[in-house]
Amino acid sequence: MQAQTLPVLSRFSTLRWYLPALAVIVVDQVVKLAVHFNMTYGVDGEIHIFGDWFKLHYTLNPGMAFGLQLGEPYGKILLTGFRMLATAGFIYYLAKLAKEGAHRGFLLCISLVLGGAIGNLIDSTFYGVWLGNAPYGSVTPWFHGQVVDMFYLDLWEGILPDWIPLLGGQFYSFWPIFNVADAAIFCGIVAILIFQGRFFGEGERNRN
Repeated sequence: MQAQTLPVLSRFSTLRWYLPALAVIVVDQVVKLAVHFNMTYGVDGEIHIFGDWFKLHYTLNPGMAFGLQLGEPYGKILLTGFRMLATAGFIYYLAKLAKEGAHRGFLLCISLVLGGAIGNLIDSTFYGVWLGNAPYGSVTPWFHGQVVDMFYLDLWEGILPDWIPLLGGQFYSFWPIFNVADAAIFCGIVAILIFQGRFFGEGERNRN
Protein backbone atom coordinates (compact mmCIF):
# COMPACT_ATOMS: atom_id res chain seq x y z
CA MET A 1 0.00 0.00 0.00
CA GLN A 2 2.77 2.40 0.92
CA ALA A 3 4.62 1.67 -2.33
CA GLN A 4 1.48 2.57 -4.28
CA THR A 5 0.88 5.71 -2.24
CA LEU A 6 4.30 7.27 -2.84
CA PRO A 7 3.93 7.66 -6.64
CA VAL A 8 0.49 9.22 -6.13
CA LEU A 9 1.88 11.74 -3.63
CA SER A 10 4.80 12.48 -5.94
CA ARG A 11 2.41 13.09 -8.83
CA PHE A 12 0.26 15.41 -6.72
CA SER A 13 3.35 17.28 -5.56
CA THR A 14 4.17 17.97 -9.21
CA LEU A 15 0.66 18.77 -10.41
CA ARG A 16 -0.05 21.25 -7.60
CA TRP A 17 2.36 23.71 -9.23
CA TYR A 18 -0.03 24.00 -12.17
CA LEU A 19 -2.73 25.38 -9.87
CA PRO A 20 -1.39 29.00 -9.87
CA ALA A 21 -1.31 28.84 -13.68
CA LEU A 22 -4.89 27.58 -13.72
CA ALA A 23 -5.98 30.40 -11.40
CA VAL A 24 -4.35 32.98 -13.69
CA ILE A 25 -6.09 31.49 -16.74
CA VAL A 26 -9.53 31.51 -15.09
CA VAL A 27 -9.26 35.07 -13.73
CA ASP A 28 -7.77 36.33 -17.00
CA GLN A 29 -10.55 34.86 -19.14
CA VAL A 30 -13.33 35.99 -16.79
CA VAL A 31 -12.02 39.58 -16.83
CA LYS A 32 -11.56 39.60 -20.62
CA LEU A 33 -15.05 38.27 -21.31
CA ALA A 34 -16.58 40.66 -18.77
CA VAL A 35 -14.85 43.57 -20.53
CA HIS A 36 -15.92 42.36 -23.98
CA PHE A 37 -19.57 41.92 -23.10
CA ASN A 38 -19.98 44.90 -20.76
CA MET A 39 -17.72 47.69 -22.05
CA THR A 40 -17.68 49.84 -25.18
CA TYR A 41 -14.57 49.49 -27.28
CA GLY A 42 -12.17 52.45 -27.24
CA VAL A 43 -12.05 55.82 -25.52
CA ASP A 44 -15.83 56.26 -25.26
CA GLY A 45 -16.09 53.28 -22.95
CA GLU A 46 -13.28 54.18 -20.55
CA ILE A 47 -13.92 53.74 -16.83
CA HIS A 48 -11.71 55.85 -14.57
CA ILE A 49 -10.53 53.94 -11.50
CA PHE A 50 -7.91 56.30 -10.01
CA GLY A 51 -8.17 59.71 -11.63
CA ASP A 52 -6.81 59.91 -15.16
CA TRP A 53 -3.79 57.71 -14.63
CA PHE A 54 -5.42 54.29 -14.08
CA LYS A 55 -8.42 53.37 -16.21
CA LEU A 56 -10.27 50.43 -17.70
CA HIS A 57 -9.98 50.78 -21.46
CA TYR A 58 -11.20 48.07 -23.84
CA THR A 59 -8.71 47.60 -26.66
CA LEU A 60 -7.42 44.78 -28.85
CA ASN A 61 -3.86 43.72 -29.53
CA PRO A 62 -3.58 41.89 -32.88
CA GLY A 63 0.01 40.77 -32.46
CA MET A 64 2.79 40.51 -29.93
CA ALA A 65 3.69 42.73 -27.01
CA PHE A 66 3.43 46.47 -27.69
CA GLY A 67 1.32 45.77 -30.79
CA LEU A 68 4.17 44.32 -32.87
CA GLN A 69 3.01 42.10 -35.73
CA LEU A 70 4.38 39.58 -38.20
CA GLY A 71 3.61 39.89 -41.89
CA GLU A 72 0.33 38.66 -43.30
CA PRO A 73 -1.30 36.51 -44.49
CA TYR A 74 0.26 33.77 -42.35
CA GLY A 75 2.29 35.75 -39.83
CA LYS A 76 -0.33 35.48 -37.08
CA ILE A 77 -0.70 31.73 -37.60
CA LEU A 78 3.08 31.35 -37.25
CA LEU A 79 3.02 33.52 -34.11
CA THR A 80 0.21 31.47 -32.55
CA GLY A 81 2.01 28.25 -33.48
CA PHE A 82 5.17 29.52 -31.81
CA ARG A 83 3.17 30.40 -28.69
CA MET A 84 1.79 26.86 -28.61
CA LEU A 85 5.26 25.35 -28.80
CA ALA A 86 6.59 27.73 -26.13
CA THR A 87 3.64 26.90 -23.87
CA ALA A 88 4.21 23.17 -24.29
CA GLY A 89 7.85 23.75 -23.38
CA PHE A 90 6.87 25.61 -20.21
CA ILE A 91 4.45 22.84 -19.22
CA TYR A 92 7.24 20.28 -19.51
CA TYR A 93 9.79 22.57 -17.85
CA LEU A 94 7.57 23.18 -14.83
CA ALA A 95 7.03 19.45 -14.29
CA LYS A 96 10.76 18.81 -14.65
CA LEU A 97 11.63 21.52 -12.12
CA ALA A 98 9.05 20.25 -9.63
CA LYS A 99 10.40 16.69 -9.85
CA GLU A 100 13.95 17.95 -9.35
CA GLY A 101 12.96 19.85 -6.20
CA ALA A 102 13.47 23.40 -7.48
CA HIS A 103 12.85 26.33 -5.13
CA ARG A 104 9.15 26.86 -4.43
CA GLY A 105 9.37 30.53 -5.27
CA PHE A 106 10.87 29.75 -8.66
CA LEU A 107 8.18 27.14 -9.34
CA LEU A 108 5.51 29.71 -8.50
CA CYS A 109 7.06 32.26 -10.86
CA ILE A 110 7.23 29.75 -13.72
CA SER A 111 3.62 28.78 -13.06
CA LEU A 112 2.54 32.45 -13.27
CA VAL A 113 4.37 32.88 -16.56
CA LEU A 114 2.79 29.68 -17.88
CA GLY A 115 -0.70 30.82 -16.87
CA GLY A 116 -0.20 34.18 -18.55
CA ALA A 117 1.09 32.56 -21.73
CA ILE A 118 -1.90 30.21 -21.93
CA GLY A 119 -4.32 33.05 -21.16
CA ASN A 120 -3.15 35.07 -24.17
CA LEU A 121 -2.85 31.94 -26.30
CA ILE A 122 -6.56 31.27 -25.77
CA ASP A 123 -7.33 34.71 -27.19
CA SER A 124 -5.09 34.21 -30.21
CA THR A 125 -6.43 30.74 -30.97
CA PHE A 126 -10.16 31.05 -30.29
CA TYR A 127 -11.31 34.68 -29.96
CA GLY A 128 -11.42 35.16 -33.73
CA VAL A 129 -14.21 32.55 -33.72
CA TRP A 130 -15.77 32.97 -30.29
CA LEU A 131 -15.83 36.78 -30.26
CA GLY A 132 -15.46 37.45 -33.97
CA ASN A 133 -12.52 39.81 -33.42
CA ALA A 134 -10.16 38.50 -36.11
CA PRO A 135 -8.73 41.39 -38.18
CA TYR A 136 -10.50 42.12 -41.45
CA GLY A 137 -9.11 40.07 -44.30
CA SER A 138 -7.71 37.25 -42.14
CA VAL A 139 -7.40 34.00 -44.07
CA THR A 140 -9.30 32.25 -41.23
CA PRO A 141 -10.75 33.37 -37.89
CA TRP A 142 -8.97 30.44 -36.21
CA PHE A 143 -5.58 31.40 -34.77
CA HIS A 144 -6.22 35.06 -35.71
CA GLY A 145 -7.98 36.20 -32.55
CA GLN A 146 -6.91 39.51 -31.03
CA VAL A 147 -5.85 39.67 -27.39
CA VAL A 148 -8.20 41.67 -25.16
CA ASP A 149 -6.44 44.33 -23.06
CA MET A 150 -8.06 46.59 -20.49
CA PHE A 151 -5.81 47.93 -17.70
CA TYR A 152 -4.63 51.35 -18.83
CA LEU A 153 -1.81 53.11 -16.97
CA ASP A 154 -1.82 56.60 -18.43
CA LEU A 155 1.43 57.57 -16.74
CA TRP A 156 3.05 60.26 -18.85
CA GLU A 157 3.29 61.88 -22.24
CA GLY A 158 5.05 65.02 -23.34
CA ILE A 159 8.17 66.55 -24.83
CA LEU A 160 11.49 65.85 -23.15
CA PRO A 161 13.67 68.88 -22.29
CA ASP A 162 16.11 69.98 -24.98
CA TRP A 163 19.09 69.54 -22.65
CA ILE A 164 18.72 65.72 -22.66
CA PRO A 165 21.26 64.30 -25.16
CA LEU A 166 19.82 62.61 -28.26
CA LEU A 167 16.28 62.35 -26.87
CA GLY A 168 15.59 65.97 -25.95
CA GLY A 169 12.97 67.98 -27.80
CA GLN A 170 11.01 64.93 -28.93
CA PHE A 171 7.52 63.79 -27.96
CA TYR A 172 7.18 60.56 -26.01
CA SER A 173 4.36 58.74 -24.27
CA PHE A 174 4.35 56.01 -21.67
CA TRP A 175 0.94 54.42 -21.29
CA PRO A 176 0.93 50.62 -21.19
CA ILE A 177 -2.37 48.81 -21.68
CA PHE A 178 -2.33 45.21 -20.48
CA ASN A 179 -4.41 42.34 -19.10
CA VAL A 180 -4.27 39.84 -16.24
CA ALA A 181 -2.16 37.41 -18.30
CA ASP A 182 0.38 40.13 -19.11
CA ALA A 183 0.55 41.11 -15.44
CA ALA A 184 1.17 37.49 -14.40
CA ILE A 185 4.00 37.12 -16.92
CA PHE A 186 5.53 40.44 -15.86
CA CYS A 187 5.34 39.64 -12.13
CA GLY A 188 6.78 36.16 -12.64
CA ILE A 189 9.75 37.41 -14.66
CA VAL A 190 10.48 40.37 -12.39
CA ALA A 191 10.34 38.15 -9.30
CA ILE A 192 12.83 35.74 -10.90
CA LEU A 193 15.20 38.62 -11.63
CA ILE A 194 14.88 40.05 -8.11
CA PHE A 195 15.15 36.77 -6.21
CA GLN A 196 17.46 34.84 -8.51
CA GLY A 197 20.12 34.69 -5.81
CA ARG A 198 17.69 32.91 -3.52
CA PHE A 199 16.17 30.71 -6.23
CA PHE A 200 19.47 29.53 -7.68
CA GLY A 201 21.80 29.90 -4.71
CA GLU A 202 24.01 26.96 -3.85
CA GLY A 203 22.28 24.51 -1.55
CA GLU A 204 18.83 26.10 -1.99
CA ARG A 205 17.45 23.62 -4.46
CA ASN A 206 16.25 21.07 -1.94
CA ARG A 207 15.57 23.42 0.95
CA ASN A 208 11.91 24.25 0.33
